[in-house]
Amino acid sequence: MEKKGRPATKPPTLKEGFYLDVRSKGSSSGVKIRRDTKADMEFAIRQYERSKTVTYLGEVRAGRWVDGKNAGKKT
Repeated sequence: MEKKGRPATKPPTLKEGFYLDVRSKGSSSGVKIRRDTKADMEFAIRQYERSKTVTYLGEVRAGRWVDGKNAGKKT
């Protein structure tokens, strides 16, 4: 079944917050997880690192990466 209606014209953006990439050990694809505060992000890292590979991607503010691997780039 085909989607009806007008297609989106605005490009998708990331919400403000701290982002992690969580992958199963040995996997090539992962899931981005967002947390609102730094304390929540650190708790999530401790929680997931027991069974998964966790990578800190950085913080997003006003549509830009503030720190991390992509610092200064648009989302």
